[in-house]
Amino acid sequence: MATESPPLLSVRGLKTHFLMDEGVVRAVDGVSFDVRAGRVFGIVGESGCGKSVTMKAVLRAGGREMRSIRGAEIALIPQEPMASFSPVHTIGNQIIETIMLHRPVGAEEARRIAIDLLADVGVPMPEARLKAYSWQLSGGLRQRAIIAMALSCNPRVLIADEPTTAVDVTTQAQVLRLLRRLEQERNAAIIFITHDLGVIAQMADDVMVMYLGLVMELGPVDAIFHQPRHPYTQALLRSIPSVNAVPHVKLPTISGSIPHPFNRPRGCPFHPRCEFSMSGRCDVRTPALEPVDAGHAVSCFKYHDIEVPE
Repeated sequence: MATESPPLLSVRGLKTHFLMDEGVVRAVDGVSFDVRAGRVFGIVGESGCGKSVTMKAVLRAGGREMRSIRGAEIALIPQEPMASFSPVHTIGNQIIETIMLHRPVGAEEARRIAIDLLADVGVPMPEARLKAYSWQLSGGLRQRAIIAMALSCNPRVLIADEPTTAVDVTTQAQVLRLLRRLEQERNAAIIFITHDLGVIAQMADDVMVMYLGLVMELGPVDAIFHQPRHPYTQALLRSIPSVNAVPHVKLPTISGSIPHPFNRPRGCPFHPRCEFSMSGRCDVRTPALEPVDAGHAVSCFKYHDIEVPE
């Protein structure tokens, strides 16, 4: 059996805490995962679970050391390209500047690369689009242009932070196909952040399910969707609309709501909403993320008695 390739990105025990007047917000509280070349790593969870903060922390890790890595080795496709492009500079100026910042090329060569990139991501009349401003483009074209800029320095790891949120369904399908093609052609690793489980099922090879800054479940996409172990993952999957659903019957919902970040419950953060919660155990101790099958790990006392050390 062939050995697994070493990860392009390995994260261990990542924590991001914010000191506020009201208290400490533990936005990310000990997250570990690996991302490999030629695979899409999906991060999923409800809004406020720490998905985007996790990747922003990775992008900023190491301070000055990251300046030579961001853009060149690892790049971000932001959630809303309209807010990411400068409205007073053309698309071309911004892509060309990024290329010249990270690659030893002159302005003319950078311009040629920018045109090729726009064409590669499906932007029509790419040479003319270089002269356009972001507000002159449709949502779909802006999304393609921001992907082109992220690809401008051939990054090995591409982070896509909810890249289909602000576009229509047709454009969403086009963007997803584009990202999958780029991942296959360039053998890059893509980290895909979303709350949409349907998109995760379509795009991801590996999936990390987060809740209140912690990893609830981690494993191959087939295991997550067909053999989910954590009660939170199971509840999320039950809430997905299905074409086979009985008409006029409400979808199952997860009881309660996500606690306020300043009042994260003691023990497993999901225990107040969990139908399997065990009093004196889940509400007191935090379960560690431990393997249940090959490549499949879960943070739940239903499967092991190992807790996160204080």
